[in-house]
Amino acid sequence: MALATTTPPQDHPARVYADGIYDLFHFGHARSLEQAKKSFPNTYLLVGCCSDAVTHKYKGKTVMTEDERYESLRHCKWVDEVIPDAPWVINQEFLDKHKIDYVAHDSLPYADTSGVANDVYEFVKAVGKFKETQRTEGISTSDVIMRIVKDYNQYVLRNLDRGYSRKDLGVSYVKEKRLKVNRRLKTFQEKVKEHQEKVGVKIQTVAKNVGMHQNEWVENVDRFVVGFLEMFEEGCHKMGTAIRDQIQKKLIGEQSSDVSFLLQNGKDNEDEEYYYYEGDDSDEEYFDDDELNPLSNVKDQIKK
Repeated sequence: MALATTTPPQDHPARVYADGIYDLFHFGHARSLEQAKKSFPNTYLLVGCCSDAVTHKYKGKTVMTEDERYESLRHCKWVDEVIPDAPWVINQEFLDKHKIDYVAHDSLPYADTSGVANDVYEFVKAVGKFKETQRTEGISTSDVIMRIVKDYNQYVLRNLDRGYSRKDLGVSYVKEKRLKVNRRLKTFQEKVKEHQEKVGVKIQTVAKNVGMHQNEWVENVDRFVVGFLEMFEEGCHKMGTAIRDQIQKKLIGEQSSDVSFLLQNGKDNEDEEYYYYEGDDSDEEYFDDDELNPLSNVKDQIKK
């Protein structure tokens, strides 16, 4: 593999070309462009960015449009010139047209348009005009997208709070209500836990003030705390069950009202579109009876 074997120009700045998709432009992109810009003491950096049509055909859907990606690159301080609608594969004609001396990219093979996994930069490497840059570990466009997908429910709630509708976000009526209910239940659980911690601190303070050894205090107080929790647990459980039943009744009532309204007005499904997130619901936060009663495991912890 020939890597930058040609002699750098002496009569003009080295014209270095870097290309890519640059979707969700991040510091990993910026660092690679910085390396390309600093390839030589005097460098003019041209950055090629592929169009939506080319990218969707050979790589897949982008988050940002081509114009948004072009504009992001223009605001990077290392970039001297942006070449829109850059070709997927570089050839000699393209190098001559833009008077390119070197092409900068990381050395990992990048599939061309042949479908047989040939390297996009094979030609450039062969003629000794390839300038290797290093990737930044831990950051990539795919990584950013994965973070969003992983915490999808939280971002849906965040945007609902910001005024986006469920249709804007592509979620169903049931999905929206379920997420909001789960958030309320989680908030309730956190408040109970916070109260438990405050009670624990007070117990330790009392034990210290009366001058008792911690183990001795625990042995004496266990039976009182467990007895209190047994009484409180039943009430907490009933309260949680009542909350859940009321929420379910409300949801059923709202859905029935929506259906009745549509039937009375002679509307079909085309007037009310329901969107569904086609993902794995296994990571959603659901609260069963134990979670509605956050004190259910405290007695076991005390006995240990």
